[in-house]
Amino acid sequence: MSQPALSSAVSALEEILATRLLERTTRRVLLTPAGTRVAEHARRVLAGMDELMEEAATVREPFTGPIHLGVIPTVAPYLLPAMLPMFARRFPGIKLTVHEAKTETIVEEAKEGRLDLILLALPGEAPGLVEQPLYDEEFLLAVPAAHPLAHGDGPVTREVLRGLDIVLLNQGHCLREQAIDVCREVGTRATAATYATSLPTLVQLVAGGLGVTLLPESAVPVEAGRRVPVRVRRFADPAPGRRIGLAYRATSPRLAEFAQVAKAVRGAVRARRLPVTVFQEG
Repeated sequence: MSQPALSSAVSALEEILATRLLERTTRRVLLTPAGTRVAEHARRVLAGMDELMEEAATVREPFTGPIHLGVIPTVAPYLLPAMLPMFARRFPGIKLTVHEAKTETIVEEAKEGRLDLILLALPGEAPGLVEQPLYDEEFLLAVPAAHPLAHGDGPVTREVLRGLDIVLLNQGHCLREQAIDVCREVGTRATAATYATSLPTLVQLVAGGLGVTLLPESAVPVEAGRRVPVRVRRFADPAPGRRIGLAYRATSPRLAEFAQVAKAVRGAVRARRLPVTVFQEG
Protein backbone atom coordinates (compact mmCIF):
# COMPACT_ATOMS: atom_id res chain seq x y z
CA MET A 1 0.00 0.00 0.00
CA SER A 2 1.35 3.41 -0.90
CA GLN A 3 1.93 6.03 1.79
CA PRO A 4 -0.91 8.36 0.64
CA ALA A 5 -3.36 5.42 0.53
CA LEU A 6 -2.28 4.27 3.97
CA SER A 7 -2.64 7.76 5.46
CA SER A 8 -6.09 8.08 3.89
CA ALA A 9 -7.19 4.70 5.29
CA VAL A 10 -5.97 5.57 8.78
CA SER A 11 -7.69 8.96 8.67
CA ALA A 12 -10.93 7.29 7.59
CA LEU A 13 -10.67 4.81 10.46
CA GLU A 14 -10.02 7.65 12.93
CA GLU A 15 -13.13 9.41 11.64
CA ILE A 16 -15.27 6.26 11.98
CA LEU A 17 -14.03 5.62 15.52
CA ALA A 18 -14.14 9.31 16.44
CA THR A 19 -10.73 9.14 18.06
CA ARG A 20 -7.09 9.74 17.17
CA LEU A 21 -5.10 6.56 16.63
CA LEU A 22 -1.75 8.07 15.70
CA GLU A 23 0.42 10.81 17.11
CA ARG A 24 2.36 12.35 14.23
CA THR A 25 5.56 14.36 14.54
CA THR A 26 8.00 15.51 11.90
CA ARG A 27 10.18 12.45 12.51
CA ARG A 28 8.02 9.74 14.05
CA VAL A 29 4.55 8.27 14.09
CA LEU A 30 3.42 6.84 17.43
CA LEU A 31 0.31 5.00 18.54
CA THR A 32 -1.94 6.89 20.93
CA PRO A 33 -3.38 4.94 23.90
CA ALA A 34 -6.56 4.45 21.86
CA GLY A 35 -4.48 3.36 18.89
CA THR A 36 -2.70 0.76 21.00
CA ARG A 37 -6.02 -0.76 22.07
CA VAL A 38 -7.34 -0.76 18.52
CA ALA A 39 -4.14 -2.43 17.30
CA GLU A 40 -4.59 -5.24 19.86
CA HIS A 41 -8.16 -5.80 18.66
CA ALA A 42 -6.94 -5.81 15.06
CA ARG A 43 -4.33 -8.47 15.85
CA ARG A 44 -7.01 -10.70 17.34
CA VAL A 45 -9.27 -10.16 14.33
CA LEU A 46 -6.44 -11.04 11.94
CA ALA A 47 -5.56 -14.11 14.01
CA GLY A 48 -9.20 -15.16 13.86
CA MET A 49 -9.22 -14.75 10.09
CA ASP A 50 -6.06 -16.85 9.82
CA GLU A 51 -7.68 -19.58 11.91
CA LEU A 52 -10.77 -19.43 9.69
CA MET A 53 -8.67 -19.95 6.56
CA GLU A 54 -6.63 -22.62 8.32
CA GLU A 55 -9.74 -24.51 9.42
CA ALA A 56 -11.19 -24.42 5.91
CA ALA A 57 -7.92 -25.77 4.49
CA THR A 58 -7.73 -28.49 7.15
CA VAL A 59 -11.24 -29.72 6.40
CA ARG A 60 -10.22 -30.13 2.78
CA GLU A 61 -7.00 -32.04 3.49
CA PRO A 62 -5.15 -32.53 6.81
CA PHE A 63 -1.37 -32.19 7.16
CA THR A 64 -1.13 -29.63 4.38
CA GLY A 65 -0.39 -25.93 4.19
CA PRO A 66 1.94 -23.72 6.24
CA ILE A 67 2.92 -24.36 9.86
CA HIS A 68 4.99 -21.81 11.76
CA LEU A 69 7.10 -23.43 14.48
CA GLY A 70 8.73 -21.50 17.32
CA VAL A 71 11.60 -23.06 19.26
CA ILE A 72 13.80 -21.88 22.13
CA PRO A 73 17.58 -21.58 21.46
CA THR A 74 18.55 -24.21 24.06
CA VAL A 75 16.49 -26.83 22.21
CA ALA A 76 16.76 -25.90 18.51
CA PRO A 77 20.32 -27.14 17.68
CA TYR A 78 19.79 -30.50 19.39
CA LEU A 79 16.21 -31.46 18.54
CA LEU A 80 15.75 -30.00 15.04
CA PRO A 81 18.33 -32.34 13.39
CA ALA A 82 16.11 -35.25 14.48
CA MET A 83 12.81 -33.50 13.87
CA LEU A 84 13.18 -31.80 10.48
CA PRO A 85 14.01 -34.90 8.37
CA MET A 86 11.05 -36.65 9.98
CA PHE A 87 8.79 -33.73 9.08
CA ALA A 88 9.89 -33.81 5.44
CA ARG A 89 9.30 -37.56 5.29
CA ARG A 90 6.06 -37.90 7.28
CA PHE A 91 4.34 -34.63 6.38
CA PRO A 92 5.44 -33.64 2.86
CA GLY A 93 2.30 -31.53 2.39
CA ILE A 94 3.24 -29.19 5.23
CA LYS A 95 5.34 -26.11 4.52
CA LEU A 96 7.28 -25.69 7.76
CA THR A 97 8.97 -22.46 8.79
CA VAL A 98 11.06 -22.23 11.96
CA HIS A 99 11.45 -19.21 14.23
CA GLU A 100 14.04 -19.34 17.03
CA ALA A 101 13.45 -17.04 20.00
CA LYS A 102 13.29 -16.98 23.79
CA THR A 103 10.38 -18.53 25.65
CA GLU A 104 8.50 -15.32 26.38
CA THR A 105 8.59 -14.32 22.71
CA ILE A 106 7.39 -17.59 21.19
CA VAL A 107 4.65 -18.00 23.80
CA GLU A 108 3.31 -14.54 23.04
CA GLU A 109 3.51 -15.12 19.30
CA ALA A 110 1.68 -18.43 19.66
CA LYS A 111 -1.10 -16.79 21.68
CA GLU A 112 -1.42 -14.03 19.06
CA GLY A 113 -1.59 -16.52 16.19
CA ARG A 114 1.75 -15.76 14.54
CA LEU A 115 3.10 -19.21 15.49
CA ASP A 116 1.17 -22.48 15.26
CA LEU A 117 3.46 -24.73 17.32
CA ILE A 118 6.16 -23.98 19.86
CA LEU A 119 8.91 -26.13 21.38
CA LEU A 120 9.79 -25.08 24.91
CA ALA A 121 10.48 -26.21 28.46
CA LEU A 122 7.35 -27.26 30.33
CA PRO A 123 5.34 -26.13 32.08
CA GLY A 124 5.01 -23.03 29.95
CA GLU A 125 2.42 -21.56 32.33
CA ALA A 126 0.57 -19.94 29.44
CA PRO A 127 -3.25 -20.01 29.66
CA GLY A 128 -4.92 -21.09 26.45
CA LEU A 129 -2.12 -23.38 25.26
CA VAL A 130 -2.24 -27.17 25.08
CA GLU A 131 1.04 -28.78 26.18
CA GLN A 132 2.26 -32.11 24.82
CA PRO A 133 5.28 -33.51 26.73
CA LEU A 134 8.00 -34.89 24.45
CA TYR A 135 10.92 -35.89 26.65
CA ASP A 136 12.74 -35.35 29.94
CA GLU A 137 16.47 -34.74 30.18
CA GLU A 138 18.94 -34.31 32.99
CA PHE A 139 21.25 -31.38 33.62
CA LEU A 140 24.95 -32.25 33.78
CA LEU A 141 27.63 -30.25 35.55
CA ALA A 142 30.19 -28.80 33.11
CA VAL A 143 33.57 -27.81 34.56
CA PRO A 144 36.93 -26.72 33.08
CA ALA A 145 39.23 -29.63 32.20
CA ALA A 146 41.70 -28.53 34.89
CA HIS A 147 39.07 -28.30 37.64
CA PRO A 148 39.32 -30.78 40.56
CA LEU A 149 35.81 -32.04 39.77
CA ALA A 150 36.87 -32.93 36.21
CA HIS A 151 38.74 -36.06 37.27
CA GLY A 152 36.06 -38.07 39.07
CA ASP A 153 33.92 -40.80 37.55
CA GLY A 154 30.88 -41.20 39.78
CA PRO A 155 27.91 -38.89 40.18
CA VAL A 156 28.20 -35.74 42.28
CA THR A 157 25.65 -34.28 44.66
CA ARG A 158 24.02 -30.92 44.10
CA GLU A 159 25.84 -29.64 47.16
CA VAL A 160 29.10 -29.41 45.15
CA LEU A 161 27.63 -26.25 43.63
CA ARG A 162 28.14 -24.43 46.90
CA GLY A 163 31.12 -22.14 46.68
CA LEU A 164 31.54 -22.54 42.90
CA ASP A 165 31.32 -19.71 40.38
CA ILE A 166 28.31 -20.58 38.23
CA VAL A 167 27.91 -18.87 34.86
CA LEU A 168 24.50 -18.64 33.21
CA LEU A 169 22.67 -17.56 30.10
CA ASN A 170 21.29 -14.04 29.84
CA GLN A 171 17.88 -13.13 31.19
CA GLY A 172 14.95 -14.43 29.18
CA HIS A 173 16.30 -17.95 28.73
CA CYS A 174 14.25 -20.49 30.67
CA LEU A 175 17.39 -22.60 31.18
CA ARG A 176 18.82 -19.73 33.21
CA GLU A 177 15.83 -19.75 35.55
CA GLN A 178 15.98 -23.52 35.91
CA ALA A 179 19.68 -23.36 36.83
CA ILE A 180 18.99 -20.62 39.36
CA ASP A 181 16.31 -22.82 40.93
CA VAL A 182 18.85 -25.65 41.34
CA CYS A 183 21.33 -23.25 42.95
CA ARG A 184 18.65 -21.93 45.27
CA GLU A 185 17.81 -25.46 46.42
CA VAL A 186 21.35 -26.00 47.72
CA GLY A 187 21.74 -22.53 49.19
CA THR A 188 24.12 -21.02 46.64
CA ARG A 189 23.75 -18.40 43.94
CA ALA A 190 25.05 -17.91 40.44
CA THR A 191 27.89 -15.57 39.59
CA ALA A 192 26.38 -12.26 38.48
CA ALA A 193 29.42 -10.93 36.61
CA THR A 194 29.45 -13.25 33.57
CA TYR A 195 26.53 -14.17 31.31
CA ALA A 196 26.26 -15.73 27.84
CA THR A 197 23.74 -15.37 25.03
CA SER A 198 23.97 -19.01 23.87
CA LEU A 199 25.02 -22.44 25.07
CA PRO A 200 28.14 -22.56 22.82
CA THR A 201 29.33 -19.29 24.36
CA LEU A 202 28.47 -20.57 27.84
CA VAL A 203 30.63 -23.67 27.28
CA GLN A 204 33.51 -21.54 26.06
CA LEU A 205 33.31 -19.43 29.22
CA VAL A 206 33.58 -22.62 31.26
CA ALA A 207 36.47 -23.85 29.10
CA GLY A 208 38.22 -20.55 29.74
CA GLY A 209 38.05 -21.07 33.49
CA LEU A 210 35.42 -18.43 34.27
CA GLY A 211 33.23 -20.87 36.20
CA VAL A 212 31.06 -23.96 35.91
CA THR A 213 27.57 -24.37 34.50
CA LEU A 214 24.64 -26.74 34.02
CA LEU A 215 24.11 -28.23 30.56
CA PRO A 216 21.05 -30.10 29.30
CA GLU A 217 22.23 -33.58 28.38
CA SER A 218 21.05 -33.31 24.77
CA ALA A 219 23.53 -30.45 24.27
CA VAL A 220 26.56 -32.27 25.67
CA PRO A 221 27.53 -34.30 22.54
CA VAL A 222 27.45 -31.13 20.45
CA GLU A 223 28.86 -28.51 22.82
CA ALA A 224 31.29 -30.48 25.01
CA GLY A 225 33.10 -32.65 22.47
CA ARG A 226 36.68 -33.85 22.60
CA ARG A 227 38.14 -30.62 21.24
CA VAL A 228 36.60 -28.48 24.00
CA PRO A 229 38.56 -28.48 27.31
CA VAL A 230 35.42 -29.09 29.37
CA ARG A 231 34.40 -32.14 31.36
CA VAL A 232 30.89 -33.09 32.43
CA ARG A 233 29.74 -34.90 35.56
CA ARG A 234 26.40 -36.48 36.19
CA PHE A 235 24.40 -35.57 39.31
CA ALA A 236 23.29 -38.19 41.82
CA ASP A 237 19.58 -38.99 41.95
CA PRO A 238 17.33 -37.14 42.02
CA ALA A 239 19.19 -35.31 39.26
CA PRO A 240 18.02 -31.84 38.21
CA GLY A 241 16.56 -31.61 34.74
CA ARG A 242 13.84 -30.26 32.51
CA ARG A 243 10.89 -31.45 30.41
CA ILE A 244 10.65 -30.37 26.78
CA GLY A 245 7.31 -30.29 25.03
CA LEU A 246 5.22 -29.04 22.15
CA ALA A 247 2.50 -26.44 22.75
CA TYR A 248 -0.26 -24.94 20.64
CA ARG A 249 -3.44 -22.92 21.05
CA ALA A 250 -6.38 -24.80 22.53
CA THR A 251 -8.63 -23.01 20.01
CA SER A 252 -6.67 -24.20 16.97
CA PRO A 253 -8.72 -26.14 14.42
CA ARG A 254 -5.74 -28.45 13.95
CA LEU A 255 -5.68 -29.98 17.44
CA ALA A 256 -5.86 -33.56 16.18
CA GLU A 257 -3.08 -32.92 13.65
CA PHE A 258 -0.80 -31.32 16.21
CA ALA A 259 -1.29 -34.22 18.61
CA GLN A 260 -0.12 -36.53 15.82
CA VAL A 261 2.85 -34.24 15.16
CA ALA A 262 3.85 -34.52 18.83
CA LYS A 263 3.67 -38.31 18.59
CA ALA A 264 5.83 -38.25 15.45
CA VAL A 265 8.42 -36.02 17.16
CA ARG A 266 8.67 -38.51 20.05
CA GLY A 267 9.32 -41.24 17.51
CA ALA A 268 12.01 -39.17 15.81
CA VAL A 269 13.75 -38.57 19.15
CA ARG A 270 13.74 -42.30 19.88
CA ALA A 271 15.09 -43.10 16.42
CA ARG A 272 17.86 -40.53 16.78
CA ARG A 273 18.74 -41.99 20.21
CA LEU A 274 19.11 -38.62 21.85
CA PRO A 275 20.31 -38.91 25.49
CA VAL A 276 16.85 -38.15 26.88
CA THR A 277 13.87 -40.03 28.32
CA VAL A 278 11.03 -39.93 25.81
CA PHE A 279 7.61 -39.32 27.30
CA GLN A 280 5.47 -42.45 27.33
CA GLU A 281 1.96 -41.82 26.08
CA GLY A 282 -0.62 -43.19 28.43
